[in-house]
Amino acid sequence: MGNLVVVGVDGSTSSLAAVEVAAGEAQRRGAELRVVHAFSWPVRPMYAPLDPSPLNRVVHEAAQLARRMAPDVEVAEAVVTGNAVAVLEAESRVAGLVVVGARGTGGFIGMLLGSTAVSLAAHSQCPVMVVRGEPAGYGPIVLAVDGSSAGEKAIAFAFAEAALREAEIVAVHAWLPDHAPLGTGPEAAERLLAQALAGRTERYPDVVVRQDVASGDTREVLLQASMTAQLMVVGARGHGGFAGLLLGSVSQALLHHAHCPVTVVRGTA
Repeated sequence: MGNLVVVGVDGSTSSLAAVEVAAGEAQRRGAELRVVHAFSWPVRPMYAPLDPSPLNRVVHEAAQLARRMAPDVEVAEAVVTGNAVAVLEAESRVAGLVVVGARGTGGFIGMLLGSTAVSLAAHSQCPVMVVRGEPAGYGPIVLAVDGSSAGEKAIAFAFAEAALREAEIVAVHAWLPDHAPLGTGPEAAERLLAQALAGRTERYPDVVVRQDVASGDTREVLLQASMTAQLMVVGARGHGGFAGLLLGSVSQALLHHAHCPVTVVRGTA
């Protein structure tokens, strides 16, 4: 994991919740925290320059909150000109994690509505954590597993995060019997899940892992699992039960309705 956590802020309640989570993530990692506000210059007469004071205040107040939450973490502040997604994508190139709230105002308004969320998750160079619901310090980390090679980075992130949080992992693979090849039973799904996790427990012997092969719609399975989780980890690419995870209804359901923070980990192209 990188030694920098970036959090996008805009002064909203949601972004302040993201700051609290990001401060905790930076503290666990022994990382620096960078608090970023993005804005686009409005069309204004030349004689009426934009007053930057409110923008600086938004960032400074968020940074002060982070310092109270994690006094040992080094916190930097930045106001950056540009589109919110473009700014955060650029920040992700040097970060180990980008954290954002699920709702916002100002520079990050609508950030997780429609194509903007898909764009950020698809192009970020590091994992993106979306703070939803009431972040809890208890419950398992739910890991969505589809068996694809692209999902390996999500698995690696989930195990590393579980070790940092001293949390257990519930690895979930969803399958629909009616859509499975003729003669295929739950044993095949169980085998796929076990193979995807192979070798991880040796590297993280203290992380408890429960494997859950669930029969049902992927979206409903994950949303149900999120109700008792402290974090959900999903890949940005996949096949099988998680096909098109960030391209359609499943992604919208998770980003809008999950009951816990969701981390999207981009795999290899």
